[in-house]
Amino acid sequence: MVLLNRVRRYWARHHIAERLRVAFVGRQIVDGLLFKAALIAILISVSVLYVKPLLYMMSTSLKTLPDLLDQSVRWIPNTLEWLNYEKAIGGLKYWRSLGITSFIALTAAVLQTLACGITGYAFARLHIPGKKFWFAIVILTFLIPQQTLVIPLYVIYVKLGWLNTVLPFIVPAIVAQGIKGSLFIIIFRQFFSTLPKELEESARMDGAGAFRTYWKIMIPLSRPALLIVFLFSFVWHWNDYFEPALYLKGADFYPLSLSLEHLQANLNFMSGSSSGLTNVVVDVNEPIKMAAAFLIILPPLILYMFAQRYFVEGIERTGIVE
Repeated sequence: MVLLNRVRRYWARHHIAERLRVAFVGRQIVDGLLFKAALIAILISVSVLYVKPLLYMMSTSLKTLPDLLDQSVRWIPNTLEWLNYEKAIGGLKYWRSLGITSFIALTAAVLQTLACGITGYAFARLHIPGKKFWFAIVILTFLIPQQTLVIPLYVIYVKLGWLNTVLPFIVPAIVAQGIKGSLFIIIFRQFFSTLPKELEESARMDGAGAFRTYWKIMIPLSRPALLIVFLFSFVWHWNDYFEPALYLKGADFYPLSLSLEHLQANLNFMSGSSSGLTNVVVDVNEPIKMAAAFLIILPPLILYMFAQRYFVEGIERTGIVE
């Protein structure tokens, strides 16, 4: 009887041990608590890595000068200084620069999405003489660094009289080029290649041409690709500093990326100081600069907040891996 009880206790312990093993390790490794805990720890670490600079920017933008100089104040200011944002708006000439940036980013994104969509559809579904050769050219423009094409493009724009205008940003978008235009063509080509050919055959039997088939059938089916290309194009044009700094020298209008460069000079002008505060050890204008940086990234953040679900869905369906 004693031996029988020991056996029962052994099997009971074994049962508990097995249940614990299944709970922590899992029948498959991805089912166990240990794997999930490790995955959560990695995700939290990556999130902190990306969110910490944003939190530092927001915290510093609300600091007063005493809080900025006080080493004990790191994240939470003793007093919230909203005046920094008012000064940043004045130093950036925010509303004017916001309008210019919005016009360039929206116009270029819309035109680039439409042009790259048509080009990608042509490469994917239409019979074009030398199509492989022309697509190799597209791949080549994708592989060549943008900086290597700057000098010939700059010379061309000078001869055309396009410097200090918005044309260097708008015209390339019309012909499916501009920032990452070749990448967008590849995305559309890959997306349209996955759609069944029976759709086009049915439309052709009903008398639809290539353009009508594209407009009536392909466009409604390609909303994920359209959305992802538009969002990427909009954000990249919004954040672009290289091309505006190159083509808008001496212009009387600046997008937000260039306004940030002129922020210190504008603040000096607003305060009536010609030498600025660059010789002090601590930059007392840092909260204003952080407020200006946050104001610049705020519109794309709001856009992403509302379009996040479609953004992730579009990336999944188009297979972007850049």
